[in-house]
Amino acid sequence: MPLEPLICADTATRVSSVLNRDVKQFGKKHMFDASEETCWNSDQGTCQWVTLDFPRAVKVSQLHIQFQGGFSSRLCTLEGCRAGEELVKISHLYPEDINAMQIFQVEETVLDKLKITFENSTDFFGRIVVYHLGVLGERL
Repeated sequence: MPLEPLICADTATRVSSVLNRDVKQFGKKHMFDASEETCWNSDQGTCQWVTLDFPRAVKVSQLHIQFQGGFSSRLCTLEGCRAGEELVKISHLYPEDINAMQIFQVEETVLDKLKITFENSTDFFGRIVVYHLGVLGERL
């Protein structure tokens, strides 16, 4: 079965922080708007994160992410769970510090909630900048 984008208008998203609390310019919605001009920009601090609560169960197969070089993460931890359960670690990803879209194969996991934790930022202050975040797989 072909992979399809799993993030939709009904996916509830949360982020750890937004630079200067300026959600209009740097908010989470910019990771999903398909614009090369906009981005989510976290505030400073260690271990920034994004959570995605899907409207129904999904089987995750791939993660697509595009950072701004110099504001990326050297280590991303993926955690997930079914509704009402505790998050469990799915895998670690090791992105490069580049501007290009990066695609990661993920061990196929059925879940309702996905948390991506950005550890070990390449920015001295711990900021993360994401232009695009996509999760592909199968809706169940």
